[in-house]
Amino acid sequence: MSRHKHKSEDTHIIGHRPGAATRLRNYFLTGLVITGPIGITLWLTWTFIKWVDGWVKPFVPKVYNPDTYLPFPIPGFGLIVAIFVLTIVGFLAANFLGRSLISVGENIVGRMPLVRNIYSGLKQIFETVLDERGNSFTKAALVEYPRRGLWAIVFISTETKGEVAKRLKDTAQTVSVFLPTTPNPTSGFLLFVPKEDIVELSMTVEEAAKLVISAGLVSPDLPDILEDVIAEPEKLERIRKREQA
Repeated sequence: MSRHKHKSEDTHIIGHRPGAATRLRNYFLTGLVITGPIGITLWLTWTFIKWVDGWVKPFVPKVYNPDTYLPFPIPGFGLIVAIFVLTIVGFLAANFLGRSLISVGENIVGRMPLVRNIYSGLKQIFETVLDERGNSFTKAALVEYPRRGLWAIVFISTETKGEVAKRLKDTAQTVSVFLPTTPNPTSGFLLFVPKEDIVELSMTVEEAAKLVISAGLVSPDLPDILEDVIAEPEKLERIRKREQA
């Protein structure tokens, strides 16, 4: 009877072994998961380099263009030239003469009805995104949107300022947040949300962006200590008292 039992167990184990087709499929999916992000990253990088080269190389004099002397084009040469030119422009703009020229140019652009609106908007966007000293989008949070009971991830920008803040001061103290869209987080909506309606998250802005881009498929792990705090809110107060002591 014991021999029969072992035989049936062996048969049961062997019966659940994946077949050759299943193993090949799993190998294929594993290889796709590994090479897919690498391939797409390389493709996007190569496309960007070719795009910059196509814009910059026509403006490079033939004397300085290595494509004139070599039988094959050098990819990335236009990108190197673009980085060099932008660095020189930044260096010139940092001194008094450069700032004066920029100020004169901005005054001229400011007198053009349509162009000044486009320029001022783009300048503000670039300054906000590229300014390393800025503290925009330092926190991710949840708000109920587009209706009560539905939640969406937002990036906290700053406290509401200007005319909007003055108009809403009698209603609530609001915060300016950016609501990104999926899967392209660079587009979205600007919302002015009361502070008490915002639920701040412990995840970083980068982790929240990955969650938005992946449509919820890539979710950051929640630390054990936060799981305990969420499950039992009283623990949060004990942790705070312990840290203060």
